[in-house]
Amino acid sequence: MTAVESADRPVVAKRPHGGAFRPRLSAAAPLWTIIALLLVWEIVCRVFSVPQFVLPAPSAIWSSAEQFGIGHWADNFLATLQIVIVGFAVSIAVSLPLAIVLTHFRLLARTIYPVLIIIQSTPIVAIAPIIVVMLGTGVLPRVVIVFLITFFPLVISTATGLGSTPRELIELSRSLKAGRIREYLHIRLPYAVPFIFSALRISVTLAVIGSVVAEFVAADKGLGFLILFSTSLFKVPQAFASLGILVTASLVLFHLVVLVQRLFFPWSIPKAGREE
Repeated sequence: MTAVESADRPVVAKRPHGGAFRPRLSAAAPLWTIIALLLVWEIVCRVFSVPQFVLPAPSAIWSSAEQFGIGHWADNFLATLQIVIVGFAVSIAVSLPLAIVLTHFRLLARTIYPVLIIIQSTPIVAIAPIIVVMLGTGVLPRVVIVFLITFFPLVISTATGLGSTPRELIELSRSLKAGRIREYLHIRLPYAVPFIFSALRISVTLAVIGSVVAEFVAADKGLGFLILFSTSLFKVPQAFASLGILVTASLVLFHLVVLVQRLFFPWSIPKAGREE
């Protein structure tokens, strides 16, 4: 083969060896990390004979979870999940319209923002007992606590997204006699979708935290109540099992929000995020 023929042939880049397995390995890395940590945890507890009331081994936690029974777990889990979902839904229903109002009325925004910051800066653990005294010990105070801990990120992120719309598009819509409703539905809200889902991912995990705090203060069932009850009786493995379920639920809810964005708003995800 001559040098000219060699130069005319297209250059084909060689694929690195094992490249097909790299995405799978990358996806499985968190799972293998968790398994390794559990193994180290189990070995340390067994080798050093750590008392269960100090740090139970994963095997002891699993055994305690089995003894408690799936029916009791389901009852307490559903009690917590109900508060999380209702409080999170109320937060969305209030936060999105409020963000639109704050974006539309600048004077009102300057008036309300300090109040929102004060509410967010107040430790929820400190005001939870006051809310229970005011509203009783039913479902309502727990929903209010979840709402208070989740709505601030939604309001701020949504208002930021609505305000980030290019000024040229807004002026163009107004020159075409588009009403305020169409301006928000077709121009401002699409630009705010990435901001909204960013806040939703944060808020849904905060909703789980708010539900647990509420159950610490006033509840007769739920995973937060179960942790408090178990530790008071030094049933630490059972408390760790409750904590594990809470962490798992929080992760599942987080990924459900991500899934909703991928299915219904894929254009709002950066290209790098869509390829993962």
